[in-house]
Amino acid sequence: MRASPAHADPAQITSGVATWNRHVGILDARLAATGAYIAGGHFTLADIVIGMSLNRWSMTPMARPAYPHVAAYLARLAERPGYRAWCADGVP
Repeated sequence: MRASPAHADPAQITSGVATWNRHVGILDARLAATGAYIAGGHFTLADIVIGMSLNRWSMTPMARPAYPHVAAYLARLAERPGYRAWCADGVP
């Protein structure tokens, strides 16, 4: 996909990055409200789905705003063996 001319329109890329970052900003606010995980104080199935999506967001080479609650959330996920095995592209 990265080398495909059909997916290289700078305006579309800029728009996609802005939209993705806006959605992660919504998650940051949610994590600020829950204080730990997506659905509250305990890890749930929702965290698997969102954690994998945030892993991709964090590993994509693009500009990202600083989202402190997302950063703390990713650090909590990184303590889990499943996340370490399947996410973060082998980065501890």
